[in-house]
Amino acid sequence: MHVNNKLFALDIGTRSVVGIILEESDDRYQAVDIVVREHKERSMLDGQIHDVLSVSEIITEIKEALEVTHGPLNKVCVAAAGRALKTEQTKAVIDISGKPMFSKQDILHLELSAVQKAQAAVAGEKNNEHHYYCVGYSVLYYQLDGEVIGSLIDQRGNEASVEIIATFLPKVVVESLLAALDRAGLEMDALTLEPIAAINVLIPASMRRLNVALVDIGAGTSDIAITDSGTVVAYGMVPVAGDEITEAVSDEFLLDFPLAEKAKRDLLENQSITITDILGFETMVSKNEAVERIAPAIDRLAGTIGEEILKLNGNKPPKAVMLVGGGSQTPDLPRRLSAILNLPENRVAIRGLDAINSVSFAEHMTKGPELVTPIGIAIAAKQSPVQYHTVYVNGQPVRLFEVNKLTVGDCLLAAGIKMNKLYGRPGLAMIVSLNGKNVTIPGKHGQQPVLLKNGIACSFDEHVDGGDQLTVQKGEDGVRPELTLGELIGELPTKTVIINGQRYEVSARITCNSLPTSLSKPVEDRDEIIFEMPDTTESVLKELNLAEMLSDARPFFIKIDGTEHKVTDFMGKMYINGLAANLQTRIDHLDDIRIEKGMEPSLRSLVKILGVPASESMPIFFNGQQIHLQQELIQFTREGIKLGMDDRIHSGDELNTKQKDTQHFIFQDVFNFVQFDIPKDSRGFSLLINGEKAAFDDRLAPGDELNITFESPIGLK
Repeated sequence: MHVNNKLFALDIGTRSVVGIILEESDDRYQAVDIVVREHKERSMLDGQIHDVLSVSEIITEIKEALEVTHGPLNKVCVAAAGRALKTEQTKAVIDISGKPMFSKQDILHLELSAVQKAQAAVAGEKNNEHHYYCVGYSVLYYQLDGEVIGSLIDQRGNEASVEIIATFLPKVVVESLLAALDRAGLEMDALTLEPIAAINVLIPASMRRLNVALVDIGAGTSDIAITDSGTVVAYGMVPVAGDEITEAVSDEFLLDFPLAEKAKRDLLENQSITITDILGFETMVSKNEAVERIAPAIDRLAGTIGEEILKLNGNKPPKAVMLVGGGSQTPDLPRRLSAILNLPENRVAIRGLDAINSVSFAEHMTKGPELVTPIGIAIAAKQSPVQYHTVYVNGQPVRLFEVNKLTVGDCLLAAGIKMNKLYGRPGLAMIVSLNGKNVTIPGKHGQQPVLLKNGIACSFDEHVDGGDQLTVQKGEDGVRPELTLGELIGELPTKTVIINGQRYEVSARITCNSLPTSLSKPVEDRDEIIFEMPDTTESVLKELNLAEMLSDARPFFIKIDGTEHKVTDFMGKMYINGLAANLQTRIDHLDDIRIEKGMEPSLRSLVKILGVPASESMPIFFNGQQIHLQQELIQFTREGIKLGMDDRIHSGDELNTKQKDTQHFIFQDVFNFVQFDIPKDSRGFSLLINGEKAAFDDRLAPGDELNITFESPIGLK
């Protein structure tokens, strides 16, 4: 049989300190000796050593007592009190819109951000989160856009979140424990946590898929641990325990505290006890009577523990409850606790050393539930020790309390580095108006932090050893987006139209802040961008700069002396795919447009169309040729300039008229309408009207025949 060195373990409780010696042989342990000493004064409170000197004296007494039989003891396994643990449940949320696929490192960063948020919540308003060790955390669930999801790796969406439950231990608890051991001449061989110690020996990993509560009831506090789904999901503590019952015995039977503690213990083994109160009266009390008289205190203890179990377990009872510790032997406690949790009585039970199969005991040792924790400390601290390491983060030494594998993320938490500040901040977004709708263009995402271990790139979950040098640099911030209108919009749409037999390509027009622009223009914050495809005949002709056709197709309006006239004869006719159309008709891809010109818009055409009596005419004959004599009755002006009948007019012109004085036609008017040559050898001439001699100012009548005769031959042009 191979026998290893002895294991020396201490369970430092509120009322007493238990020292135990175990020997390991062939993967089994034998408890060979135990020494129990009670504190001489209140040197422990809620798992925290308040008087290092006093506690170290008790540890020294136990050490020296065991050394008498087992020789020098230099190293010891101890546990940090579970009642000092603080558990916090928190949620961390991150915006991942527009971000590339979510990676494992992104998830670890999100989880560590949640742990740090829980750490801050535990520290409260004192801003001393670095005074707490994270001894472990579990992910409860991930969410993507508000929906629970199994894994965030390679997922895309708008918002990712994780909810975790994390457990913390104040550093001062560990530091004071080290100080007390050092004063007693002991070196910490291994460290564990009290709830872990009890669970490791009573609830192996194979049983932790069950929802079970383990309650370690000491003197001053009761520690609670909950298992479920293969892990320890919650730790808790209530400040009531065995002393609550002792005080009830003291009050009910007028006993000082030590005598009340003895009477309480005697009730565990005897059906009646004899007590002497502070007045000197001796009384015999039956166990049933004693329990009945202290029942309110037992109910308070059961009720407080039951409420905490329900709180830690999501307001539902666990499948079973195991009770350990000296206070678990409080009379009738299991039955009352089962009633509070609405569990069958056989689902709440006291578990003693007989439940630990891997340990045997020397004959002189008792096997009560108060020894479960010290046995567990020895075994758990040796099998799963908590170690201390010093690492350096950005050159500063950081001491870490390692429960499991120590990672880079653990070191950053311990160094007080704000995890949610490590990633570079996203660049400022831009907001633009696109065809009347606000569009947000997110800034570029910030970069991941730079993590180095001993000068080599590493990740949050990489293992760290004592003495490692870690360097962390915040990731670079993102920048405001830089893109062109083309990158924002893409290619502008186009369509083909046929106008009077010729094919044209029409592109959407684009304006920025009401000014025409191109797709190469950089986008700026608050830009108002409009791009639209010409969709009517008018907008297509404008886009193609076919001004003449556009003019032909538009209605023709003109004002004469302030009165507006629409002249349809001057308007062209428009047909789309052979059907009559106008400027507001919608145009589709490959439409065939035909535009026919209207009448030439001259003043003569206008007065004719409108029937305006603008002139007077008289037919006569001159030298045998018919001539029409004319005179203006109305004078037209445009912007003060006189117009002739052959002058062109335009839509929108404003014309003014003036009535002219009319006169009779006379012979002399003929010369405004005819030309002729006077013979060079002419000696004179005669004017004739209807064959009779006349003068230049003689009045004419319609149809008159006018002649000019010369004394020599006359040539008429």
